[in-house]
Amino acid sequence: MNIDDTKKEAPSRAPRIKVNPPVFISAAALTLLLVLFAIIAPEAMGDFFNTIQGWIAESAGWFYILAVALFLIFVVLLAVSDYGRIKLGPDHSEPDYSYTTWFAMLFSAGMGIGLMFFGVAEPIMHYVSPPVGEGSTVEAAREAMKITFFHWGVHAWAIYAVVALSLAYFAFRHNLPLTIRSAFYPLIGERIYGPTGHAIDTFAVLGTIFGVATSLGFGAMQVGSGLNYLFDLPNTVWMHVVIIAVITGIATVSVALGLDSGIRRISELNMILALTLLLFVLIAGPTAFLLQAFVQNIGAYLTEVVYKTFNLYAYEPTGWIGGWTLFYWGWWIAWAPFVGMFIARVSRGRTIREFIAGALLVPVGFTFMWMTFFGNTAIHLVLVDGMVQLAEAVAADTSVALFQFFELLPFSTLASLLATILVVTFFVTSSDSGSLVVDMLTSGGAEDSPTWQRVFWAIVEGLVAAALLLAGGLGALQTATIASALPFTIIMLLMCWGLLRALRIEVVKRASLSQATLMPLGTQNPVHWQRRLRTLLYHPKHSQIVRYIDEVVVPALNEVSSEIAKYGMEVKVVQGEDGRAWIEVAHGEETDFFYSVRPRAYIPPSFALRDTRPDRGEKLKYYRAEVHLREGGQNYDVMGWSKEHIISDVLTHYEKHMHFLQAVR
Repeated sequence: MNIDDTKKEAPSRAPRIKVNPPVFISAAALTLLLVLFAIIAPEAMGDFFNTIQGWIAESAGWFYILAVALFLIFVVLLAVSDYGRIKLGPDHSEPDYSYTTWFAMLFSAGMGIGLMFFGVAEPIMHYVSPPVGEGSTVEAAREAMKITFFHWGVHAWAIYAVVALSLAYFAFRHNLPLTIRSAFYPLIGERIYGPTGHAIDTFAVLGTIFGVATSLGFGAMQVGSGLNYLFDLPNTVWMHVVIIAVITGIATVSVALGLDSGIRRISELNMILALTLLLFVLIAGPTAFLLQAFVQNIGAYLTEVVYKTFNLYAYEPTGWIGGWTLFYWGWWIAWAPFVGMFIARVSRGRTIREFIAGALLVPVGFTFMWMTFFGNTAIHLVLVDGMVQLAEAVAADTSVALFQFFELLPFSTLASLLATILVVTFFVTSSDSGSLVVDMLTSGGAEDSPTWQRVFWAIVEGLVAAALLLAGGLGALQTATIASALPFTIIMLLMCWGLLRALRIEVVKRASLSQATLMPLGTQNPVHWQRRLRTLLYHPKHSQIVRYIDEVVVPALNEVSSEIAKYGMEVKVVQGEDGRAWIEVAHGEETDFFYSVRPRAYIPPSFALRDTRPDRGEKLKYYRAEVHLREGGQNYDVMGWSKEHIISDVLTHYEKHMHFLQAVR
């Protein structure tokens, strides 16, 4: 198997086709059949969902719990191992987005609506009705926050990280399509382009649609409650359907604008609104108590995270776990293709260690603050201030919990309006991000597909959310999520295996390159020190680099090629239109050798050229003749080297490559 053979293409793929028919047609057909079933026979579908949820809770709950534990262990071990230094992209790549924008985008896509829906409701519900023990006590309050932290902690982001790492690694480092099937290349090779790959992507599409639809359903219910509170509009299922239709329309506009113009801007707006609301609750609530509770909640979470990770209440059978922990794990897994692909798309250029640390710690830290400030304030209102009407309102309708909560704080109308706007913006980012991801899955990884395809999937997600609400409301949303996540859990476990195999080869290669005995750089034609100094300080233009490659590099590569061909090897030298030149040596089923010299643009340092006005940026550019291997740029310049030096450098890297092939045999 040769995972570095990045030039292989699907046997039947045409570069201009933006739809992968087997995935697009099967996913669209299955989804639309579900919608029709829900519209024609909502009661039958509700019964069907209840049966599935009962079976999963009784027979497959252990599988979900164990799988999620393995995902967390897997990503933590990757972060602390040598694998953590590997980049999600070529060695020379840099992140496309700043830390602030990156965090805002992955957080908004990851769990924004969920925090708004469950930030008050979940702690209160666990406080009143804990899985074991007596409710409405101080101990129940502590346990409520432990459970809430557990459900919204590192497990969710570990699930996302598994998918995102696999996709980003194979897409950006090995030039495979940005689809779920690419993570299986180390396991099944070229068969990812056949029926097996189509089935993998279809499961991912269905899971994504159900996961996004669940969030849209929660968002519609909460927006409906907000409109009822603010404007006394009817809070009915049909009102929720209308809300889904309206906001899906807004999301399609964002989808049409694309990642940078639409999703990025709304994600940044989400963060500003969320921070504003968070600070308001901290100041308006019992501030000192909240800060104390935040520290204590983190300690309690760290103390019991291992126990809760594997706790199935086997000795205390309860249906509670199916409605809570299994639902959350199923929700995160159903969202994993969507959030994972979206995070992968915006994480190019980061190291594995940087990515895991950022994805696990930063969003979780914000989430813990959110749950503490909202959840502990709500519990304090009930437990200490005696506002039992809040607990009663949550028990009656979880979607109104946030607005009943704000009624007990100052500036309640303004806070409720801000919360409603925030739910809408989270709603939009979930819909447009999900549509972008589903479109990429159904188009074979194409990022420039026609706008109508993304709009189509945005509408489909809205239809599914409306159908599930009509078929059974919150219970149907939960059950559909858990059921759709089951097959994808198996796919994720195989993704871990495939990623581990690929990373192992990567580390072996790095070790072999550093340990190999290499031929020293040739000195047959030493460069005079003054000429060498001139090369260091001179900043050539693109045309000069191209001429150097034509006159020195290409003849050197041709000489090496002619000599290698004498040994019966398949070798070729190619010149690109942009001035680059490269040599490739084929090794059959093993990794081919690739050595390239190409122009790379830079801006001169200020001490070299004084004229640094912005309008002179293009004119001030200079170029270097940099060496690139299959892994990416090597960050050194060969401009001014003689033909003999180039030949020696090629042979040095070829000797390293042969050492690597010997090490992995």
